[in-house]
Amino acid sequence: MKILGLFRHAKSDWGDANARDFDRPLNPRGRKGAALMGAHIRDYSLEHKLRWDRVLSSPAVRTSETLEVASMSGPEAVRPRYVVNWDRRIYLASSATLIDVLRELPDPVSAVLMVGHNPGLEDLIFDLVPDDGSSPLRDAVEEKFPTATFAVLELAIAQWGALQEGCARLVHLARPRDLDPELGPPRRG
Repeated sequence: MKILGLFRHAKSDWGDANARDFDRPLNPRGRKGAALMGAHIRDYSLEHKLRWDRVLSSPAVRTSETLEVASMSGPEAVRPRYVVNWDRRIYLASSATLIDVLRELPDPVSAVLMVGHNPGLEDLIFDLVPDDGSSPLRDAVEEKFPTATFAVLELAIAQWGALQEGCARLVHLARPRDLDPELGPPRRG
């Protein structure tokens, strides 16, 4: 079995209309969400005795800032120290491209955290987790996979090269609003 963590970048800043999409930084709400989710990922990893053997990330500014802020959360003694493999193919990638990236991983790697963008990460969940009505977490992803969301999939494979549609079980899903309602969508009315 392999473990795949998916972490969508936190909320980015749209204030500079001339900035390239690749260069958009996090906004203040995004920095708060990234810190909160970084602490959550750390706690989840400790609780489940999970060590991320590899972190794969899009090199876009908003993903690199998300990882930077997330890894600074918590006391120094328990902060994760991620060695990040930056892969431009992950930037705005389709699910098919993300699967190709994962299939290239060496087999000794058992747990991977991928940091990227939508709709690719969301579509990856839809492709890997069967749509058979047995996963309430998959149903929640169908509603929305917002910025800074963290998901964990268990993959029924022994080798990354065997990754295929329908081989996963979604075992964890956490959105910033689940941990802090102020980070949810704005209330209307």
